[in-house]
Amino acid sequence: MTQKIKRARVALFPGSFDPITNGHLDLIYRALRMFDEVVVAVANNVSKSGLFTLEEKLEMLNGVLGETEGVRVESFEGLVVQHARTMGACAIVRGLRAMSDFEYEFEMALMNRHLEESVEIIFLASSQEYIYVSSSRLKELARFGASVADFVPPLVEGCLKRKIATV
Repeated sequence: MTQKIKRARVALFPGSFDPITNGHLDLIYRALRMFDEVVVAVANNVSKSGLFTLEEKLEMLNGVLGETEGVRVESFEGLVVQHARTMGACAIVRGLRAMSDFEYEFEMALMNRHLEESVEIIFLASSQEYIYVSSSRLKELARFGASVADFVPPLVEGCLKRKIATV
């Protein structure tokens, strides 16, 4: 009698996470209900300069998600869909806040489908309380001294305050 071995269903959740927000976390936890493992992957994009270094982003992500069962944090370079294929992911999870997100993500999904048919693109609509939250907007608020405590975990809020004070 042969037994069929069940493969873990792995999803890739890529992003710049500069910094990670509660909106990102909401999407990660919701994706965990659909997949056995969610790999949160920070894009190491040399052409895009952010506030935080790759190492700082990984440290924040591990600090916030390190104890979460079924979540792994890593970085990658190159095309998202190639990384997904290499790591054995069956899906790439993307969040959508508004129509402008949809247009961009839909075009990217079509290109990724062309490059790798075996990796599905899963769109998750942002939860209502996070629909207007973006890392860029939060960095701007922090630069002007406004509280971002409602939008990021306490660890990230501290990192953001310290980083803004040094730039």
